[in-house]
Amino acid sequence: MKVAGKTVAVTGGGNGIGRELVLALLARGARVAALDLSADGLAGTVELARAAGLAGQGTLSTHVVDITDRTAVEALPEAVTAAHGQVDGVINCAGIIQPFVRFADLGYDQIERVMNVNFWGLAYVTKTFLPHLVRRPAAHIVNVSSMGGFLPVPGQTVYGASKAAVKLLTEGLHSELVGTPVSVTVVFPGATGTNITGNSGVATPDMTPEQQAEAAKKHKPLAPAQAARIIVDAMERDAYRVTVGKDATMLDRFARLSPRRAAALIQRNMASLLG
Repeated sequence: MKVAGKTVAVTGGGNGIGRELVLALLARGARVAALDLSADGLAGTVELARAAGLAGQGTLSTHVVDITDRTAVEALPEAVTAAHGQVDGVINCAGIIQPFVRFADLGYDQIERVMNVNFWGLAYVTKTFLPHLVRRPAAHIVNVSSMGGFLPVPGQTVYGASKAAVKLLTEGLHSELVGTPVSVTVVFPGATGTNITGNSGVATPDMTPEQQAEAAKKHKPLAPAQAARIIVDAMERDAYRVTVGKDATMLDRFARLSPRRAAALIQRNMASLLG
């Protein structure tokens, strides 16, 4: 679906990749409804859009919403339609990680919080907007999974489980929506230069300065703006799936070729973070 002239709702639009998706869509002529839990984050997105000359009359609306609140989510289509007259697409980008600990050391409250945001929030948004999307001449759903959705990352096991659920939900939607106007894309980002750790309320793993320098040398994260460009490109060509970043692309191939060896590689790289 070409995004020019279309209205796209973006969750997580107040920071990171979600914010850059808002800006990228506006730059291509779309109207955008930016959704986020943080009013301050959304205000920052608006400031950036205005500074870039992208926030013209009626092109950008902001909606403060907790996507884990189903009642609040179910009010969104009316709000977005009131602001833009229609809704043609949804990009589910909002997500959080878990504390960097083993599954056995996670509290049930932490497990439920990750699943509520990453899976149930996405499910609420998708299910709520879907009846509106199927009535459009062309529409699109983009769900952001993770490299951790196809490859186990020790210390992020529940996060990975939530993103694996997103992967299968999205692929199932794609199959169910064949023959309708709605295209569906699943996205697997690798390491990206966002503040997802802070936004998730998770402490940064203890690392010595030497370990931090070595990690930065080995794993230079992708810029969020570049990740957003890749995702919007995938949306416009109705891609089935897309990996974002060289690390995600390489590990996607490795995990399919030799799942156990790929898992062992990640385990060795994460061992120092778990103690």
